[in-house]
Amino acid sequence: MERDICRIAVLGGGITGLSAAFYLLRMAEERGRKVVVTVFEGSNRLGGRVNTLRRDGFVIERGPDSFLGRKLPMLHLARELGLLGELVGTNPAAPNTYIAADGKLRPMPKGMNLGIPNDLGAFARTSYISPRGKLRALDDLRLPRREETGDETVGDFLERRLGKEMVERILEPLLAGIHAGDLYKLGLNATFPQFAEMERKYGSVIRGMIEARRAAPAAGAKAAQMRSEAVGGASVPPTAFLTFRSGLSAVIEALERRIRALGGEIRLGSTVASLALAGGGTAGGETEGRYRLQLADGASFGADAVLFTLPAYANAKLLSPHVDVSAMTAIRYVSVANVVLAYDEKEFNHKLDGSGFLVPRSEGRTITASTWTSAKWLHTAPAGKRLIRCYVGRAGDEETVELNDEEMTAAVCRDLRHYMGLTATPLFVEITRLRQSMPQYPVDHLKHIAAFREQLALRLPGVFATGAPFEGVGLPDCVEQGKAAAERLLDSLQAG
Repeated sequence: MERDICRIAVLGGGITGLSAAFYLLRMAEERGRKVVVTVFEGSNRLGGRVNTLRRDGFVIERGPDSFLGRKLPMLHLARELGLLGELVGTNPAAPNTYIAADGKLRPMPKGMNLGIPNDLGAFARTSYISPRGKLRALDDLRLPRREETGDETVGDFLERRLGKEMVERILEPLLAGIHAGDLYKLGLNATFPQFAEMERKYGSVIRGMIEARRAAPAAGAKAAQMRSEAVGGASVPPTAFLTFRSGLSAVIEALERRIRALGGEIRLGSTVASLALAGGGTAGGETEGRYRLQLADGASFGADAVLFTLPAYANAKLLSPHVDVSAMTAIRYVSVANVVLAYDEKEFNHKLDGSGFLVPRSEGRTITASTWTSAKWLHTAPAGKRLIRCYVGRAGDEETVELNDEEMTAAVCRDLRHYMGLTATPLFVEITRLRQSMPQYPVDHLKHIAAFREQLALRLPGVFATGAPFEGVGLPDCVEQGKAAAERLLDSLQAG
């Protein structure tokens, strides 16, 4: 028999879980449905990888530093949370991006989008790719489409179409960096499906990018209109990437306030140890629902529905007694570290004329990339100061993440001196190790998670799973997944 009030447990207090909890409460109110939403977060803080440090006038991101402005779910959320006025864009006076080659920084070659040539004249003029490498890349224009229709790795696809030199010198540092992954292990359909679609539609990924460039004015106008509608006509910086003036944690803090104001509960330091079908009665003094959550501290919690927004390995641990979790265990996680260095401009001997640089694997350095933060984001450093962020660790090179602070700082400073000639001594250094933080989507990932969700719905009705292990790691992707899961969950309660 359906009770008047439905108890919903959301496992995980990252941006997916908090977005889901917010939308559950708001949509339930709109539908006239009574729900009690409780968020369980195992750590002592909310936000997951989103983690802003505000120190001495600096705004330092210890996790992601921005989001794509063309992805509307984050803008919708910012509007609903009253944060549109806090949005800031990148510095238009620092447009340059560099790439390391043979120990030096060189401007990123022009005439490309996502590392794929879209202006053949500009591509022909670049000296970064050898004549042989350019000719091999242009073979893409005449190579036949792939006969097979199944998934393949990103690396196999790109090498097949454009050649190994393009992969190693351009595409690997540019694309693999998004996931800190190995292109030859990442599934194409789950990471860059637009490339496969270009091959199917145009027979060539270069031809597809050229067509996209030709259509860009009309597509840009349509995107601008959609963006304007998403923010209710408010003024939003027109740059590709956006963040909040006080840091990305601003959205986490606003979500927490709204969840609590809507009657939701948030429990920090509450790790769920197991999930079981409830047998009636009470759970820790609380009315039992369809499921019983056993907490690590010995308490129990009864819920009518449960939403998992945890990493894949945590999902697997809790759900393995009930369903086949091979789709979860197939997702490997990579550990990375962020090293943020603050400087006084009086000793700083580099002009920071761009947003930063990428470092290919072939360079054999400690850092994989560097963002010149105070040049890219003007709000991040007080007057007279400079801020740089460096990235350490990627698939196949994770041992550097476990260097001690002194060793890691020394290695990073060596790399900055090597590429930038930077000899200034930092005012301070902030190191954040993000262990098992970057999910690696394997080949056929989308097919496997669809089967996993189908089995979950069959065997554990009212239990849902979403977030970064499923359909995208970007912040807007996580917000969108949280909202969609909230809607599916409420629909299931209504149907039940």
